[in-house]
Amino acid sequence: MPIHLLPDHLINQIAAGEVVERPASVLKEVLENAMDAGSTAVDVQLEQGGVRRIRVADDGSGIPKDELPLALERHATSKIASLDDLERVGTMGFRGEALAAIAAVSRMSITSRADAEPHAWRIDADPRELAPAALNHGTVVDVADLYFNTPARRKFLKSEGTEFAHCDDVFRRVALARPDVALQLTHNGRVSLRLPSGRREARVRALLGDDFLAASRSIEAESGLLRLTGFASLPAYSRSSRDAQFFYVNGRFVRDKLVTHAIREAYADILHGSRHPAYVLFLDLDPFGVDVNVHPAKIEVRFRDSRAVHQFVYHALNRALAASGAGAGAIGSPEEGTDRGAADPSPTETTPRAGAYPAPGHPAPPQQGRLAMEPASRAYFDFAASARPEPAAGFVATAFAPRAGAAASTGPSPVALPTGDLAPPLGYALGQLHGVYILAQNESGLILVDMHAAHERILYERLKTVLDGTPGVQRLLIPAVFGVGAKDMASAEEHAELLERMGFEIGPAGPQELAVRSVPALLAAAPVSELVRALLSELRDYPATEVITARRNELLATMACHGAVRANRNLTIPEMNALLREMEATERADQCNHGRPTWTALSMTELDKLFLRGR
Repeated sequence: MPIHLLPDHLINQIAAGEVVERPASVLKEVLENAMDAGSTAVDVQLEQGGVRRIRVADDGSGIPKDELPLALERHATSKIASLDDLERVGTMGFRGEALAAIAAVSRMSITSRADAEPHAWRIDADPRELAPAALNHGTVVDVADLYFNTPARRKFLKSEGTEFAHCDDVFRRVALARPDVALQLTHNGRVSLRLPSGRREARVRALLGDDFLAASRSIEAESGLLRLTGFASLPAYSRSSRDAQFFYVNGRFVRDKLVTHAIREAYADILHGSRHPAYVLFLDLDPFGVDVNVHPAKIEVRFRDSRAVHQFVYHALNRALAASGAGAGAIGSPEEGTDRGAADPSPTETTPRAGAYPAPGHPAPPQQGRLAMEPASRAYFDFAASARPEPAAGFVATAFAPRAGAAASTGPSPVALPTGDLAPPLGYALGQLHGVYILAQNESGLILVDMHAAHERILYERLKTVLDGTPGVQRLLIPAVFGVGAKDMASAEEHAELLERMGFEIGPAGPQELAVRSVPALLAAAPVSELVRALLSELRDYPATEVITARRNELLATMACHGAVRANRNLTIPEMNALLREMEATERADQCNHGRPTWTALSMTELDKLFLRGR
């Protein structure tokens, strides 16, 4: 076949293969045009999932009569005129291909009335003839019988329900980006979504629900020309799929591997396994700093300074998620989002400042000690007991009877809490429940703490800080000797120097035995054999350099898990209070290393509802 020029109609149908993948692609292009036209209200009507009809009516600026025929031509646009415009695109559309491609595979008509026109005009894609029409203002794009002239493409479309679900996704993406525009979606004559114009938080609530907002942190970060805003969920709201992830660059919904990696890294310390975070984030930057002309669908972008964008997104999210509701003076549980906007605690501060939570009559009590791991540390117990505030005048002491076999508390009985801003956010301990949960009372109501999960997070954050310096070492009076396999023996010998840097002194004690003579001071009371076996397993399965860099935090999380207090460990009242105070001073204390919540709260109002008080 000789080389020849393709007819325009065939060119448009080829282009439609890239631009018009399914009805949702049509809806996306037409909705973006409506946003670019300055609309304040848009009505979308679908029939049979958008295959039979897609009708989008807006109240934007409209298209003048003499420009309507041009709107259906390829590479005809009102949004760019030069290369400089292309490099600084500020509108959703700019390629001038969408309407021509849609017209090539459907029966399309455009009815529009510009502001200065006495009446509206209508043009059909075939034949392209203008005719007077009735329309108050704005534009109506009507796309019927998608792929009627390319039956092979139509066979690839899914069921009506599936195609409508894709259209609904596109509608929601646009709606989240433009809360200032009132939107309505109708399918087969039934209203599916009606969204009035308003603030961004109200739009997010309407589309993602109260649960998402209650379990999310508000993001506000700015650095130079970069600005990140929106909402990011806490691990308690994690999902099994990525269906609640919305990221926008200058108002355009995008899927970018660089940004996705930055967000995943920010959640690495608090969300593990196959769960996915939920977020609605908006990145604003100079249009010159991002190239949106990558793919006809305009869902992919390239950043000119990708490293700066990655680091900015990562650090902005990491700081917001590191703030702990336990130390922010929150009244409710961390899942309820009451800690939004909390100041980040200092990463090096592991105990509250002196005088941070004075009780009435005690303007500057001594600092609370850390949770003791050694059962025989009577000096610690005496110090912790002296740190407990004495009952003040007018306060009524409550009785606390330890369970049978539990160690008796060396401190005084718990007292009623001081009121006001001076009360600790997590209150004071009342006792243990089945050796697993700590029950505490704060100004608002009851606090429930998973003591293993909470102590695991505290140890993990301390280990990260210690590993960056010289770790404290605890020599064992009697070396811990245990049997291992040949692979573990080889790993211990090969990585002896690395293990010593981490605080472990390990040597052979026999043909298949290892002797541990020292461990990191923070893990002095951990089960040594379990801890070392887990550590050697990591070193055996992964290169040492990868363990120290990429897998460092996973390794430390394993160490913290083995070093944390276990269930059925009976704690004294001073020990429980020490744990609560350290939670208040630890980053990310709302979740353990595996993403589970460490504490929750029941307010007095919720408790009253449970017992029908006031009825």
